[in-house]
Amino acid sequence: MWLSRIARCALPGRMQRGSTAVASWRPSQSGRPERPAAPTPPCPAALQFRGERTMAAAAAAALPITRLQLRQARALVEERLVEVEWEDGYKSLYPFTWLRDNCQCPRCTLQSAKSRSLLIADLDIHTGIHTVQVNDNSKISVAWPDRHVSEFESEWLRKRCFSSDARREMQKELYMDERNYWDSKLCLPTANFEEVLHDDKAALAWLMDLRRFGIVYLRGAPLEPGQVARLSQRIGYLRHTFYGPTWQVQDKPQANNVAYTSGTLSLHTDYPAFHNPPGVQFLHCLRTAHEGGESEAVDGFHMAELLRREDPEAFQTLASLKVDYTNTGADYCDYKVQSKNHIINVDSEGQVCRINYNNATRDSVLNVPLGEVQLFYEALKSFVNIMSRPENVLTYLMEPGHLVTFDNCRVLHGRRTYVNKGEKVRHLEGCYLDWDEAMSRLRILRESVGGDKP
Repeated sequence: MWLSRIARCALPGRMQRGSTAVASWRPSQSGRPERPAAPTPPCPAALQFRGERTMAAAAAAALPITRLQLRQARALVEERLVEVEWEDGYKSLYPFTWLRDNCQCPRCTLQSAKSRSLLIADLDIHTGIHTVQVNDNSKISVAWPDRHVSEFESEWLRKRCFSSDARREMQKELYMDERNYWDSKLCLPTANFEEVLHDDKAALAWLMDLRRFGIVYLRGAPLEPGQVARLSQRIGYLRHTFYGPTWQVQDKPQANNVAYTSGTLSLHTDYPAFHNPPGVQFLHCLRTAHEGGESEAVDGFHMAELLRREDPEAFQTLASLKVDYTNTGADYCDYKVQSKNHIINVDSEGQVCRINYNNATRDSVLNVPLGEVQLFYEALKSFVNIMSRPENVLTYLMEPGHLVTFDNCRVLHGRRTYVNKGEKVRHLEGCYLDWDEAMSRLRILRESVGGDKP
């Protein structure tokens, strides 16, 4: 289905059956891509898979839910729960208040927007139940004390079961937070630019791999500006910044950004000087340099986990200290931005969820007590040393018509020094989007192509 067009070599072997060709490539030692002449065998790209199952396996496990029927339902009055027994013998429990709050009828839900109309002010959070019954083995009907009636589809209810396993599966389905960690051996997921633009299955595969690996390489883009904007329209819309809706990465006199020089660009994420940095970045190669200019990328989530394992104190420092970032200049308009961000962001469960690091825009202001300054530098040095190990850095050389898409929350990218000569003048065009828009399109495509509904 949606795996047919994107590189499979970094996925578990059982997901590669039925493939006639693998659209992927591994960067060579020189950084130039080596095109496989024949289908590529599986390679050890995914070092660590966060989560128990692949998306395909999770989807397969979810299929029986649509076929399950309700056996019976009853109200547990003292516990204020509705107990539902399913055809497979599994039992689910639903609080009275939650059922009433989520009534799907036209009075309680605006059907055209799929949004709740029922106000909390009008919700009796201590409501009882008059009757509960199963209708035609596919719906549960609840009559409330005020004679209002709510009906719930079996599939809808089963997915919203309050068991820990069901809640975990629903979170996976909604947010698709499973990740394949990688290093320099990554078989870079690759797709065709025009197919992604015009084929929903190809677009779904692209976004799924972008979510899972954090980086996908597209080939076949026309050699003219405006292609990153075309690709962004496949998702929704661009995110404007002080550099405009799109921007040109070239060696410029009086450069207002270190990216606009021909020197080495160290591994970084873009715009940590924003409190909310862009989530997704596109870079389209229009021309290559006479010499050099190889691109570099590392999996920031994987690097952070290596740091946590090798130097827990350094990890804790970078995850707890907010670092000041600044950026001043003029481009699309003049700007003077300032923010505070953790270099390593973790969520409520301690999982790494964002990397914010750009040495060029890290402020000279360091808001820590005097005695902790050296500890900060030691922690940062440990992190950068891990990221700089050759075995962790993916190196590739972009060719004209190639377009790389990557997760700016996760993937740190850089560039080696280059030399322009004659018509060989390096020129990339870039743009940003946010993950909210990308995830929105991903869910829409997953539903339209794969029939998946939360």
